Amino acid sequence: MVAVILRRLLKLFYRVEVKGLDYFHQSSKRTMIVANHTSFLDAALLYCFLSDDISFAIHTRIMNRWFMAPFRSMVKLFVMDPANPFSLKSLIKYLKEDNRVVIFPEGRITTTGALMKIYNGPGLVADRSDADVLPVRIDGAQYTPFSRLRGIVRLRWFPKITLTLLPPRKIKAPDTIRGRARRHFAGKLLTDIMNEVIFSTSNYKRTLFQALLDAKNIHGKKHIIAEDIERSPISYHTLIHRTILLGDVLAPQTKEGEVVGILLPNMVNTVVTFFALHVYGRVPAMLNFSSGARAMLNACITANIKTVYTSKRFISYAKLEAVVEQLSQQVTVCYLEDIVNKISVIKKLASVITATFPKTAYMNRLENYDPNSAAVVLFTSGSEGMAKGVVLSHSNLLANGMQMSTRVDFNAQDKILNSLPLFHSFGLTAGTLIPLISGMKVFLYPSPLHYRIIPEIAYDIGATIMFGTNTFLANYGRFAHPYDFYSLRYVFAGAEKLQDTTRQLWNDKFGVRVFEGYGATETSPALSTNTAMDNRKGTVGRLLPGIEYNLDKVLGVKDGGRLSVKGPNVMLGYLLYNNAVAGKNQIIPPQTDLGMGWYDTGDIVKFDEDGFITILGRAKRFAKVAGEMISLGAVEEFVTKSWPDKHHAVVTIADERKGERLVLLTEEKYLTRKMLLEKAKQQGISDLSIPRGVKFIKKLPLLGSGKPDYVEINKLVITEI
Repeated sequence: MVAVILRRLLKLFYRVEVKGLDYFHQSSKRTMIVANHTSFLDAALLYCFLSDDISFAIHTRIMNRWFMAPFRSMVKLFVMDPANPFSLKSLIKYLKEDNRVVIFPEGRITTTGALMKIYNGPGLVADRSDADVLPVRIDGAQYTPFSRLRGIVRLRWFPKITLTLLPPRKIKAPDTIRGRARRHFAGKLLTDIMNEVIFSTSNYKRTLFQALLDAKNIHGKKHIIAEDIERSPISYHTLIHRTILLGDVLAPQTKEGEVVGILLPNMVNTVVTFFALHVYGRVPAMLNFSSGARAMLNACITANIKTVYTSKRFISYAKLEAVVEQLSQQVTVCYLEDIVNKISVIKKLASVITATFPKTAYMNRLENYDPNSAAVVLFTSGSEGMAKGVVLSHSNLLANGMQMSTRVDFNAQDKILNSLPLFHSFGLTAGTLIPLISGMKVFLYPSPLHYRIIPEIAYDIGATIMFGTNTFLANYGRFAHPYDFYSLRYVFAGAEKLQDTTRQLWNDKFGVRVFEGYGATETSPALSTNTAMDNRKGTVGRLLPGIEYNLDKVLGVKDGGRLSVKGPNVMLGYLLYNNAVAGKNQIIPPQTDLGMGWYDTGDIVKFDEDGFITILGRAKRFAKVAGEMISLGAVEEFVTKSWPDKHHAVVTIADERKGERLVLLTEEKYLTRKMLLEKAKQQGISDLSIPRGVKFIKKLPLLGSGKPDYVEINKLVITEI
């Protein structure tokens, strides 16, 4: 009777929705129900909406608290002490007697909003008892006053609560694993299950603008969400208002589904323009203004771009007048200052009313709300050839944000300093879109190359999260005051190999760990990352949830293979220059021998026993010297470790005797092959890995991301030879 009354009250106040209840009935009587722990309401929710014939594993300390008194006679409680090994044995025995037991494997209510540490004990219990594991996601209760997130998220009395059940599965460690290793293995499997639960039940099948509106409803329209060097912070309401207003003005110049170029720096106005195009179903294409006129012209041809939006102020500041002049011969270049100045007072006043009902305004402006439609076109760096247009959908980008959020405890109190350009997938997704849809405040800085200024900005705004490449982070570390990064919780490195010297510099000077990740523009971009809970030096972390992988054997590589991946974050496909020239503008979807949807990364990697990934090199960047496979990336890493203050790049040329010959281009003026051989001998490196040619270059050609521009480097080598 009490359960019925409580169920009705919870349904009345919290509009509780239960999804996948059939999975509960499909599970056996011997079932361990595992759920994330969001609030003090969690146990009552599971008791009322699953079945009153379930037991709850509860800590002895909690059992003896005063507020548990009314429940001791109502609910079956299995009292246990996780520190006592006999408690686990008793729980295993209890499950073997065909009982259904609820356990919160985090052991505590979350204080971050994300998953906390998952204890190994529950995994071992599931393994030893041979019980079904039934995962449950509780969502919404974290926004109630009964959570422990006061001051972290906006709390409200009666948010909607959803319980989502996933299919039951088993946790079974191999018989060869015993003792502590078995406990660790089972715990890791349970951790992966809980990560999968959070990701697979997240709502990434929506458009980016819908996600922005949802974020406003969760965090409040007055929540400050973005700022730039103009130092005029804007709230969700202001961002949405300006987006709809600008969208109304831009719409007549293009048509729905058209790819439209954006040539703008990291500024709030760029974000407004990005979403303004989305309001009417246009597809923004982020042009790389550091790539030069020829590359941008090729990009416009590749993506069939007819209109480009930019700013007179930016063009003047960046000295891009000549570039824009060449662009204007091929596309229509529109200046936002001219457009905004022509907006009438009546239209501005009307937009104020419209922005009060943004969901209705969005629905009235766009017929197609397909989350799987194109959301953005980015261009590959072209470091080794002609750049391709990478088409990413709304779901691709949101899925990748959710994948990262399952592993990292982002919250609405975080302040992200993003200096990575928005034409870079890392800067767009991780540095901008994830913060906007997660309630984090993002500070947009227009250039990652201002090595002295960026640390000052981090200090001034109290940044808690930063993203960067090894090149940028190394230079910030050199010029920063030891206290500039006092507030940082996380620093993530990607796009290029994180050098040990950079890692050590940040650790010693600032007391900050740099977490290395890995991805590609084609995967939105993140595939893996190290985190506070899963970190292994020298690796790029473990794959994010929801991603399948396959390793193809590579001749000459014994330990590892060529990585292909599939998942909801993998692109819709490529736009190719040659196809565009031939009048074919169709998207070429990713495909390998494994089937449609699989993307060949072109990277040679290896996985260790815990799933941590080590990048061995790119398939295109392996050379065959005297019959041996040599990783050019490994050679570059060796040279960089030995001479860390300069840039170096290794390329190959044909060799009649040995097949290929390695050539090193270096900014180290007095570096010789003899010096390389001496270092190699000390480190036990084969002479075959040492470049036969060493050429000094005053400044190594680099891309906007800080990675070597191998197209230009190869041209230099060929020219000199």
